[in-house]
Amino acid sequence: MSAPDELYPPLQYGWGWMLLAFAVIALLIAAGWLLLFLTKPRRSITVADGEPHTPPVGDVLSMLRMEYNDRIGRIEADYLSGGLSARQANLELSRVVRTFVNEYSGLEAPVLVLDDLVRMGVPAALIDALRRHYYPSVFRRGPAVDPVAGAEAARKVVASWH
Repeated sequence: MSAPDELYPPLQYGWGWMLLAFAVIALLIAAGWLLLFLTKPRRSITVADGEPHTPPVGDVLSMLRMEYNDRIGRIEADYLSGGLSARQANLELSRVVRTFVNEYSGLEAPVLVLDDLVRMGVPAALIDALRRHYYPSVFRRGPAVDPVAGAEAARKVVASWH
């Protein structure tokens, strides 16, 4: 069983295949660059005079507080007008307060249970609102806690959070 001692070169590709490979690679690079360009976050806000402007941190936080106080007011108004039941209103208030905490501090409050929040040592206003207003209304079989009191507790959390 003797093999020939000669080596044969590999099959050579035609120029068309190489051109196609370079075109595919160039297309992938262009698509990646376009994806990165279109999805990069904006760093500043442009005001009327055309100059980039980054608002001071205090302004952003006060705007966030105003936005969430408006949401709380709308939920309370919907409950008072009969658009939401007491249970639904307290559930919405709980969602709003947890989302505010998440946006304000980065704490993933919407996915944490009460025991986790207590263990993490979050401010007492949030724990009190969850324990006295939202959890009993959402999880208890009896009548829900008054959402107007829950709205006041939500406002207290928004006003006193860090």
